[in-house]
Amino acid sequence: MSTPAKRISLALQGGGAHGAFTWGVLDHLIEDGRLAFEAISGTSAGAMNAVVMADGWLNGGPDGARKGLETFWRAISSDGKLSAAQRTIFDSFFTASPLRGFGIGDFWLGFFKQSASPYDFNPLNINPLKDFLEREIDFERVRACKQFRLFIAATNVETGKGKIFEGKDLTADHVMASACLPTVFQAVEIEGVPYWDGGYMGNPALYPLFYGTGTDDILLVQINPVERKGVPTTPRDIQNRLNEITFNATLLRELRAIDFVARLVDKGNLSTKDYKKVLMHRIALSEALDDLDASSKLTAKWDFFVMLKEAGRKAAKAWLARHFNDLGQRATIDLRKEFG
Repeated sequence: MSTPAKRISLALQGGGAHGAFTWGVLDHLIEDGRLAFEAISGTSAGAMNAVVMADGWLNGGPDGARKGLETFWRAISSDGKLSAAQRTIFDSFFTASPLRGFGIGDFWLGFFKQSASPYDFNPLNINPLKDFLEREIDFERVRACKQFRLFIAATNVETGKGKIFEGKDLTADHVMASACLPTVFQAVEIEGVPYWDGGYMGNPALYPLFYGTGTDDILLVQINPVERKGVPTTPRDIQNRLNEITFNATLLRELRAIDFVARLVDKGNLSTKDYKKVLMHRIALSEALDDLDASSKLTAKWDFFVMLKEAGRKAAKAWLARHFNDLGQRATIDLRKEFG
């Protein structure tokens, strides 16, 4: 008799091209077959991975999910079969930075320095990335998904508060809102409200997984390193590190809150009837490839994606070997030691 799959929730961090590491993690976890995914919270590239995985699963089961993820990452690679216009916008998400323009030559670099606003260099708000999602993802099917719950994070431009969009409401606009870097894309308006990248207020957001699910286990796939030794001195390195710190800030706050509540529950100061003791787990890119430069998240070549995918698969396999039996029993991250 086969052993029932263990239920967990997934929290998928955003981080540009490094999201291909998450693809590899998901690919192995799905292939392994010993886990059941109750919910997925994703931001930016993590949101794209989540929606692509869900759509593929609904269309063809686990194999469909794996195929959908590979198709997505192949399509957005710089080696994919895209027109020049499509390539420019895809590169703007996966290879742009405030100091590098669109990554397609000195002309854009000079232009971007003069005018960093997407309202200037793309006044018509042309976005083939959104067109790609609308063409390739059946959002009506995703909205009807019962396989697992989806939570996609975005940031309300006007209030500065995080916003969680649930699976039953998702469209391409919601995914693009979660991935809307304000120096690259115009704000995405949904029901008259403008949104920017969800990473500013939740990368990824963990709190929807606390009480929106039955499982206590949350597996974080972390692709932005918390620590990076040394002081950056070049403009690019300084900006890269600032971005890492910014896009980790809310995650660190949530992890500290999880640890605080867990300790109070263990001491008997809080009742498990009212508070959930979350069991946190993590697969981290920085642990798999600790010498990976931050600027590499701006690389969209297929062979780089494949390298990250294989690193993700290897990390997921090693994590399952070490911690599968811990699921449902104990956390496998010492949150107080690492983030306290």
